[in-house]
Amino acid sequence: RHAQRHEVGRVSGRVLASHSRRLKMQNGRIDILMYHSISDYPGPTNIAPSIFAQQMETIARLGVPVVSMDALLQARLGGAPLPPHCVVITFDDGFQDFADVAWPILQKHGFTAINYLPTRYVGEYDVWEGGITPRPIMNWSTIKSLADAGALFGSHTVSHPNLTQLSERELDVELTGSRAVIEEKLERDVPHFAPPYGATNARVQARIAASYSTSVGTYLDYTGPDGDVLNLPRIEMFYFSDMGRWERYLQGRDANYLRVRRALRQVGKLRKLVG
Repeated sequence: RHAQRHEVGRVSGRVLASHSRRLKMQNGRIDILMYHSISDYPGPTNIAPSIFAQQMETIARLGVPVVSMDALLQARLGGAPLPPHCVVITFDDGFQDFADVAWPILQKHGFTAINYLPTRYVGEYDVWEGGITPRPIMNWSTIKSLADAGALFGSHTVSHPNLTQLSERELDVELTGSRAVIEEKLERDVPHFAPPYGATNARVQARIAASYSTSVGTYLDYTGPDGDVLNLPRIEMFYFSDMGRWERYLQGRDANYLRVRRALRQVGKLRKLVG
C-alpha cells in the first residue's frame, strides 16, 4: 500500500511541478517566515523563545491569517484562494526545540507550520554546522506525533549538503532519498522541499522540479501572485527581533526594510570576496 501511495505521490509531484510555474495564486502578498532553532543559542539561526512568542502574538493580534504550505500549493493550482495578505511559517532542520518550545506557542494561536528535515540526522545533532554547539534534532516518534497533530514536514535533503557541489548521482540520492524516508515514516505525501543554505542553480532547480511541488529558498523577500512556487523567497526572522518594526512591516508601513536588508547583505558578501 505504501509503495502504491509513494508512486502516486511521485507522479503527482511531477505533474504539479510541471504546471506550477505557469499557475497563479488568487492573492496579493504572502510572507513566508524562516526559522531554524527557537532557543537561546548564539547566532542568527537561533531566535530566543521570548522573541518568537512575541512575533507570533503580533501576527495574532493584527489578525494576519497563517496558512499552510499545502494551502499555498493548492491556491497555486487553482484551488481555494488565499487571503489578500497571509503568512506561512517554516522551520529548517527539525530541531527538538520546535516540539518543546515553538509548537506549543503555535498551537496557542491556532497556527500551523512546516519543518524541513535532513533525514540522516533525525534523532541526532546538527553536526554539519562546524564550530557551534551541536543542537539536538527531533526523533521520528516526536515528528510523527507532531504530524498527527497537524504539523507539516518537508524534505531538507539527506545529509544537508550544498546541492550545487554534488554530482548528478549524489544530487538524486539527496533529493529522492530524503522524500522517500519521510513518506515511509509519516505515511503521507511529501511534496515540499528546502535546499540547505538556499544553494541552488539551474541544474539543481531542474532536479528539484522533477521531485517536488514547492521549494523555498533564502532570498529575503515576500512572494505574490506571480512568484515561482519552486523558488519561493523567505523572510529570515532574526531581522525582526524588534516588535515595533515587525508590527510596522506586517501592517505594510515599512515597505523598504527588506530592500535595505538585501542591499546590506550584498555589501557583506562583497566585502568577504575582496577581504
